[in-house]
Amino acid sequence: MLASDRKLPVSGGPEKRAYVREMFTAIAPTYDRLNRIISLRLDQRWRRYGVQRLGWERAPEGMYLDLCAGTLDFGATLARQPGFQGRVVGADFVQRMLRLGRGKSPRLAPVNADALSLPFSDRTFDGAMVGWGVRNLMDLDAGLREAARVLKPGARLVILEMTLPPNPRLRRVYQFYFRRILPWIGRVISKHTTAYTWLPESTQAFPGPDELQRRMEREGFSDVSYQLLLGGVTALHVGTRA
Repeated sequence: MLASDRKLPVSGGPEKRAYVREMFTAIAPTYDRLNRIISLRLDQRWRRYGVQRLGWERAPEGMYLDLCAGTLDFGATLARQPGFQGRVVGADFVQRMLRLGRGKSPRLAPVNADALSLPFSDRTFDGAMVGWGVRNLMDLDAGLREAARVLKPGARLVILEMTLPPNPRLRRVYQFYFRRILPWIGRVISKHTTAYTWLPESTQAFPGPDELQRRMEREGFSDVSYQLLLGGVTALHVGTRA
């Protein structure tokens, strides 16, 4: 277990990669439960909305990618849609997370893989989604570039990611919850000393929605737009592989 006073490597590089792998391996058994608690179950609603924006109906028998898949919740949300007859590949470099999620749908295919070096050919997937994962990448731009590489032209990428509310009053309330209450809940349930301190610190260091939109456009996506959810505690970005 990491010391609670450790300076967290939110800025990127190999230390960030190593920390993220260790952290998610440790908290995997309580991950789904904590997601429901700290989001008041809104995470499930937001995943459903993300799937709606994916446009999977254009290729219901296609192949889709759940990137930084964790316990495969986002992929399972797509796999359970009425009329969906395709496959969802869930890629994550934390094997323990994938093992815990593999039973969520028979249409899921978990693959232990790094988002910066995916073991898939160019133009393999009909769409891709990332649920609260791009913030944890060692190199955001490289991850977006790799996602673009494995998508077919015209395929959509949907990203759900934490952000900070633009309204100053709401931001203050949210920061209190984010920095004081959420880490305490996380420590009590997960028993990990820094995992739920990582969440607010990595969010603070992560590019805002406008900057993420620009980076998606720079790395191969067109028609990029975003929507702030619940006043801006989460943003949903959608882009089309050019």
